[in-house]
Amino acid sequence: VQLQASGGGLVQAGGSLRVSCAASGRTSSVYVMGWFRQAPGKEREFVAHITWSDGRVAYADSVKGRFAISRDNAKDTVFLQMNSLKPEDTAVYYCAGRRINMKEYEYWGRGTQVTVSS
Repeated sequence: VQLQASGGGLVQAGGSLRVSCAASGRTSSVYVMGWFRQAPGKEREFVAHITWSDGRVAYADSVKGRFAISRDNAKDTVFLQMNSLKPEDTAVYYCAGRRINMKEYEYWGRGTQVTVSS
């Protein structure tokens, strides 16, 4: 499975941005898709995930109420809508996927940079 993230950019604090992740290859094997982020000098952290089949979602506390993850099964694409952005949301955002029997994410895309200016 190959993942391609896009849609990052520069936005002012309080603004919105949507990043996308297009999957290709054996996408039928993917159980859950997630978004992670890594800020300079910090470890990568979980942001949100969505199950491919039934759309169950989960979010990190830091983004609850501001971010929304969704999917378009027909296009094998996952989205992360980010609203009320804060400077601390600045990071490289990565999409990832895993099969149902895997505990760790095994498919990773190249990140997309999101920069929030104050």
